Amino acid sequence: MLEWIARGLSKGRVTTHYPARAEHGPPGYRGAVKVRDAGSAPSALATVCPTGAISVHGGDVRLDRGRCILCGDCVHAAPDWFEFSERYETATRSRPGLIVDRMNGNQEVEPARRALGEQARALKRSIHVRHIDCGSDGSEEWEIQALWNPFYDIQRLGFFLTAAPRHADVLIVTGGVTGPMRAPLERTWDVMPEPKALVAVGTDACSGGLAAEGGLVAGGVSEVLEVDVFVPGSPPAPIAIMHGLLLAVGLLVEERVT
Repeated sequence: MLEWIARGLSKGRVTTHYPARAEHGPPGYRGAVKVRDAGSAPSALATVCPTGAISVHGGDVRLDRGRCILCGDCVHAAPDWFEFSERYETATRSRPGLIVDRMNGNQEVEPARRALGEQARALKRSIHVRHIDCGSDGSEEWEIQALWNPFYDIQRLGFFLTAAPRHADVLIVTGGVTGPMRAPLERTWDVMPEPKALVAVGTDACSGGLAAEGGLVAGGVSEVLEVDVFVPGSPPAPIAIMHGLLLAVGLLVEERVT
């Protein structure tokens, strides 16, 4: 025990300071794909993406981060037009906000959920989060679970997990919503008290991902319920999810998508 105490004192604080301080991914981290200003693009560039996230119109490239699975095919095949960002913040308050091009890397910031933000401040930032898996591959669950470990320690920001939807302020949804999970998702949302917010986490939740074309899923959570914040990525990093939660409750009013 004394050895562990000495080791802890020698290392000092290891918990991230985010959001008080910006956090950037390590070299090579795939935070999001950025569209570079490389001039007119050939139409064949759209065929590089396995999920159809890339489109080319009149030489202008557009990328739908809501469909991007971060496979890197576009970055490797066309580095003049695409590159990875090392920023964690990828969440946005609207589905169109996930569509970027070389002229518009950032989207207009929409009004925050003021009521939920006021409730958070009144309750000393006590926000209870319910998570429901609606057909995820399991990768997002690992990242969500990490938010409550000692490094990310999202409880320091006032977020607590709850198994009871009637006690929840925020609903995190993963997966593209399979048929059997549609009704449980709707029931969970219906019994949550107002004010409340819904956060779609991961590419599957944002758009249906690779399963969207096969009819196995609804095509994203927004096809079933109104989504307040989208967090793209396959999977998104814990800080990206943290960024989305802070946006959802109005504790962070500035979007930092790049």
